[in-house]
Amino acid sequence: MRRRDDESFVRFVAERGTALMRTALLMCGSRHDAEDALQAALEKAYRHWGRLDADSDPEPYVKRILVNLLISRARRWKVLREIHMARLPEVPTVAPIHAVELRGELMDELRLLGPRQRAVLVLRYWEDLSEIEIAKVLGCSVGTVKSQASRGLAKLRERLDVNLTPTGR
Repeated sequence: MRRRDDESFVRFVAERGTALMRTALLMCGSRHDAEDALQAALEKAYRHWGRLDADSDPEPYVKRILVNLLISRARRWKVLREIHMARLPEVPTVAPIHAVELRGELMDELRLLGPRQRAVLVLRYWEDLSEIEIAKVLGCSVGTVKSQASRGLAKLRERLDVNLTPTGR
């Protein structure tokens, strides 16, 4: 077991930074917030980089840091929003939907989910991780991943008022 060095960290960020940014962006919704979160996650990973086994893939470790950080931030932001917001903002009405508008609406609804449900859906359907891999990233059981995915999809279906089948038709 040899230690990782600064050069391997720079190489890792160059190779996987875009994918990690996409994960952060899908979970945050805001590019600015996603960049901040990814920067904080990479900073944390760098502090412990030398302890990681050079023969293992560091991406699950870094992704877990990122997801945990985003879940923690979402909890804090929820408390702040509840304190500062006297009434709910007006919900815009949606014109007939085109494919691009549907994607935007889906992203808006995804942001309204709880942080764990959002993390599970992003890791499952955008990052294409298996339920076992998601459980490892989130540090929970496969059953929790399945229940969070089921509840999150049910909320999205309800809010979007779309009849989706398991095959995606």
